[in-house]
Amino acid sequence: MVQATINIDGHTNKILDIIQAKYDLNDKSSAIDLMALQYEEEILEPEFRPEYIEKTKKIIKQKPVDVGSIEKLRGRLGL
Repeated sequence: MVQATINIDGHTNKILDIIQAKYDLNDKSSAIDLMALQYEEEILEPEFRPEYIEKTKKIIKQKPVDVGSIEKLRGRLGL
């Protein structure tokens, strides 16, 4: 276990209090641990989530669209 002294603003402190109460946690350290775990699952490693893998497989199976040149692509997009 690593110990750290941190400075947080009042709003962040309120958020930690809410998380602590909602999940019946012992202290704010546990609330920070929970936030870090949720952040990791949602933000840091989305490419490993099963739904992302399935979506990627579907995209890979699609037939590519030949757009030719940049000018033709811009024309298709109306730019």
